[in-house]
Amino acid sequence: MKRGTLFLIPSTLGDTKPEEVLPEKTLGVIRSLNSFIVEEIRSARRFLRKAGFRGNFDETGFLIFNEHTSRKELMSFLTPMLQGMDTGLLSEAGTPCIADPGAEIVEIARQAGIRVIPLSGPSSILLALMASGFNGQNFAFHGYLPIDRNERQRKIKELERIAREKDQTQIFIETPYRNNAIFGAMIHACNPESRLCVAMDLTLDSETIRVHTIGEWRNKNEQLPKKPAVFLLYR
Repeated sequence: MKRGTLFLIPSTLGDTKPEEVLPEKTLGVIRSLNSFIVEEIRSARRFLRKAGFRGNFDETGFLIFNEHTSRKELMSFLTPMLQGMDTGLLSEAGTPCIADPGAEIVEIARQAGIRVIPLSGPSSILLALMASGFNGQNFAFHGYLPIDRNERQRKIKELERIAREKDQTQIFIETPYRNNAIFGAMIHACNPESRLCVAMDLTLDSETIRVHTIGEWRNKNEQLPKKPAVFLLYR
């Protein structure tokens, strides 16, 4: 039996119309599928309807893959594809497998000989890098920095050193309610001449992308709103 394909489906970064940020090819694939791997069914259904999906949800297969999923269950996610059904791995926001669950599904799909096709859509990390003016030829993404204050300070100083010595943009993210903790830590730990970009609400009407030196940020003495943000540190 011919095996189905695993499509990696990006979603919007917020309350944006899908057709404004997703190519027609991606929307076409979404509308053609009847099997999805998602983090949360309710939000997935809401996005699918906005993207023009017209299928009957009672007849659509949804498999839940999130932080509560047992790794013993992973092989079961391949069942629809092994039976010949194309399946979409759908992100909650942005691009699957990039600061987002899904890499383990892709790994076992490849091991099983299932074709994996990544689809185009918004990535807050790449959009922020593009708009920062920092080095886009050499960069590193670190996910979340340590929560512990002392460990976080050490990590920030290390990233600043690497940015300077390797001419490398350092990128990381934080949950919105801890924006000011990470922002304040960078303002305190980094040299005044280092540059920091804070990109928030990317692709939304409320989008803001600001770049200042650490010294300039200190003089502004401001607080960040509790919104999705990407932080980029550069020499």
